[in-house]
Amino acid sequence: MTQPTTVRPADPSEPPPPGGQTAIPCWFLRGGTSRGPFFRAGDLPAGTAGRDAVLLGVLGSPDPRQIDGLGGAHPLTSKAGIVDRSTRDGIDLEFLFCQLQPDSDLVDTTPNCGNMLAAVVPFAVESGLLTPSGDETTARVLTLNTGLTAEITIRTPLGPDGRRFVAYGGDARIDGVPGTAAPVTINFLDTAGSVCASLLPTGHVRDRVEVAGVGPLDVTCIDNGQPLVIVAAADLGRTGYETAAELNADEELKARVEDLRLTCGKLMGLGDVTAKNYPKMTLVAPPAHGGTLSTRSFIPRVCHESIGVLAAVTAATACVLDGSVAHAIAGVRAAPGADVTVSVEHPSGEFSVALGLDPEEPQRVTKSALLRTARLIMAGAAMVPVKEQR
Repeated sequence: MTQPTTVRPADPSEPPPPGGQTAIPCWFLRGGTSRGPFFRAGDLPAGTAGRDAVLLGVLGSPDPRQIDGLGGAHPLTSKAGIVDRSTRDGIDLEFLFCQLQPDSDLVDTTPNCGNMLAAVVPFAVESGLLTPSGDETTARVLTLNTGLTAEITIRTPLGPDGRRFVAYGGDARIDGVPGTAAPVTINFLDTAGSVCASLLPTGHVRDRVEVAGVGPLDVTCIDNGQPLVIVAAADLGRTGYETAAELNADEELKARVEDLRLTCGKLMGLGDVTAKNYPKMTLVAPPAHGGTLSTRSFIPRVCHESIGVLAAVTAATACVLDGSVAHAIAGVRAAPGADVTVSVEHPSGEFSVALGLDPEEPQRVTKSALLRTARLIMAGAAMVPVKEQR
């Protein structure tokens, strides 16, 4: 287990250190198929402007290559996490997810990220925010972005020195990440309407909308942890089995998908979503590799190399809603009150989501559970120009 670093945030009243940079405690982790720097809330400036300036400086935005920071020149690697202990009843940790972009100075704290969420409890143990409680440690985490709560379990065995540590090695494998690792189990609690007003924000399981150059087509607008617009790939003239690179090079398709996103954003009560990272757009097709549903997810204008955790949960949920676009393609039949596992195929493999259904209300999902992995990549301090800390 990495011990908490002794580096402390700079005191604005003190003269700047030699070199004009200050050191901020930082742990760099992979969570699921994303990665980014994690910080303890108390180590960052209290104000939003100062906090965002530090994050932009650490990631190296705005710059398409993010050459002057830790960002990976892609939305999936332009993320950060801020974690603190919680004083709320029944909550152990509070997590603020920050989405940055390579070519933008915007720090977006409105969406969720289920992949980065997988790294929160490992980070909390590594940074001294959480004490391991046994061979497995479970913490209830509140995502401040949307109020989403999840129970997350990691392995924390006893080390030879008598102290418990985060185990990263194991046999769990997730598509989109090489090799195997210790499992991180995430059980989402009450995710319906995470950003929108409800699970089905338009009030319908299926809507018909007009798209320039295509005409009217059917969509399902849904939010079970992530606002999604689900549309059949065939209705947009695509197979749904294209590679992410092929779809990213398809300017005609991307223009139509964005037009659809803007229209559906208003239908979902989200207003003008031009500058927002949601709703995400998900093209669906029949499974190609023995799963339940094939997906191609846009985040929102770049095709995901796999699929986001909460996007997978929401797409899986649509599969069990009779009448939805996804259900018509997947044909899932689930007994009321029984758990059902939905295998969501994506460009890098598949993502299995276990859903619990309400016995009294078959189309109400009561549980969403899944498996991720995480790894600590670096622990130390991020060096930030002093002017960006103030």
